[in-house]
Amino acid sequence: MTDATAKRRGRPPRTESADTRDRILAAAREEFSERGYEKTSVRGIAKAAGVDSALVHHYFGTKEQVFEASIEVAFAPAANAPDAVAEGPLDGVGERLTRFIFGVWENPATRTPLLAIVRSAVNNEAAAAVFRRLVVSQVLSRVAARLDLPDAELRAELAAAQLVGTAMLRYVIKVEPLASADPEQIIARVAPVVQGHLTGP
Repeated sequence: MTDATAKRRGRPPRTESADTRDRILAAAREEFSERGYEKTSVRGIAKAAGVDSALVHHYFGTKEQVFEASIEVAFAPAANAPDAVAEGPLDGVGERLTRFIFGVWENPATRTPLLAIVRSAVNNEAAAAVFRRLVVSQVLSRVAARLDLPDAELRAELAAAQLVGTAMLRYVIKVEPLASADPEQIIARVAPVVQGHLTGP
């Protein structure tokens, strides 16, 4: 097989650098974050990464697979933290969870993939499924497991609604003065409400 044939079939040349995959993922995160899932295309991701679209398909497959991979890679460090959130006294879990969520949002490295998830999940089921798995399941299921209450999952989801709603207004819609408020001030106001959802009557 000639090099030209291999390129047409989407196979990267042997000299392709190991950074190409990371470059595609970085471009995908930016595209999904700015445009949302529906308006992002594999061709657009390839153009932003400076590669042929066949190379994107070679590494990741479909657009949905590119989306999931781009989110997972960046969100993995944050996804490993909920064990610490769930541990400790239950009377402080609301603050720990709130502080964790806003810590992720305040970190530029994890804010971009979260923006991509939230903006895309609103109007696309494939993106919503990724949101549920990465954000809801990995974080809230661990908290719910500690509650030992018959409505533990509902309580955790209500806590999530409080946190996601606040994050949407602050980081996505950018409603003032919430968007410019000090994170500690937000945590101080929101944490008791989250605690009430989790352990209140």
